[in-house]
Amino acid sequence: MAADAIERLELALAGALSEGALVRVGGPIREVTASACRIGGVAPFVRLGDRMGFTAQGRMQVGEIVRVDEAGATLKVFENRIEAGIGTPAFRLGPADLRPDASWKGRVIDALGRPIDEAGPLRPGERAAPLDADPPAAFARARVRRPLGTGVRALDLFTPLCAGQRIGIFAGSGVGKSTLLAMLAGAEGFDSVVVALVGERGREVREFLEGPIAAARARSVIVVSTGDESPMMRRQAPKVALAVAESFRDAGESVLLIVDSVTRYAHAARDVALAAGEPPVARGYPPSVFSDLPRLLERAGPGSEGSGSITGVFSVLVDGDDHNDPVADSIRGTLDGHVVLDRAIAEQGRYPAIDLLGSISRLSGEVWTGEQRDLVRKLKAMMARFEETRDLRLMGGYRPGTDAELDQAVALVPRIYEAMRQEPGQPPSRDAFLELAQSLRG
Repeated sequence: MAADAIERLELALAGALSEGALVRVGGPIREVTASACRIGGVAPFVRLGDRMGFTAQGRMQVGEIVRVDEAGATLKVFENRIEAGIGTPAFRLGPADLRPDASWKGRVIDALGRPIDEAGPLRPGERAAPLDADPPAAFARARVRRPLGTGVRALDLFTPLCAGQRIGIFAGSGVGKSTLLAMLAGAEGFDSVVVALVGERGREVREFLEGPIAAARARSVIVVSTGDESPMMRRQAPKVALAVAESFRDAGESVLLIVDSVTRYAHAARDVALAAGEPPVARGYPPSVFSDLPRLLERAGPGSEGSGSITGVFSVLVDGDDHNDPVADSIRGTLDGHVVLDRAIAEQGRYPAIDLLGSISRLSGEVWTGEQRDLVRKLKAMMARFEETRDLRLMGGYRPGTDAELDQAVALVPRIYEAMRQEPGQPPSRDAFLELAQSLRG
């Protein structure tokens, strides 16, 4: 009898919750740690991803449910420190309500969709954009065919991109990754630009906004979560950026999405997963990180036929310059190409420090003509010969006239490298092949 009464009560509560917030679901905080808190009595009524909040020290703190078990639920807040004490009541809140609008262009927001640029409130759009939207179905996507000029000579020549492509910029710290991303942010041919700065230094935010991206600021939405913010904020920033980009894409726009960096998103996702009790399996990363990454990255790309597209540029910070790091390896296998920045090239003063032999675009066949493809293959073969004989030449083992192919490589490759130099303040490249030909003739 008692069991039947409890079951009827649960069904009644579930029905009431589905119709509207006629009742409040809540429970007392039973345990508080540095990174999360446990809430008792709410397990039957909450799901992973639900938001809950509590009032502490005179203000509301909001978090997300990251674990549910019979004893209760684990809540990880969006702030760095939990102010609540044992017994503080916490209540379930409504879902996150993000409603992007075209008027958001030119604005800077945080990972909760709040404006942080002191330019007034944001005007909400008509439709809500889910933060964890499913990627478009494979057969519903349009084909990626339209060539895209980035204005970066080395990319347009050796790793050309298409609208709707997803490419990664792989680099260690201090190799020029953010500078290259800023150059890409100014690329023409996009209706809007969405940038997620995840885990960046606070001083770099204004430098980025007032520097290379300033020319594209009027058509850009910037989502910022600096390195001093909580893992929950850093984990959510790329999702907010993708939700905004998807809203513009569904309106028929061609969108450039830049996320700097996906590695810091993975670090934040690791912190959240460990707080939820997941075991580490690969260099401290729990299994859910490697399922979250492709789910996030697959949301970029072409939309359905007749809609717009999201061209995704994702920076990947390789720890200790180890390009076989499990996170870097997982991302590289998901994207449509990768650009490798090499510290040795940067130390030579060649910027952007792109490893032309180690970088690849899986959609280059949609961009190059047959003649251009053959030319790039010959140039790469020449550069490979030049690099593999570098030690031999340094030891004095090379004599001009004994190997015609090596003679040609020694004569031309340094001039090719010089032609690929490009500083952020220089005019963008218009025709990379023509500019290379002019440099070699000169």
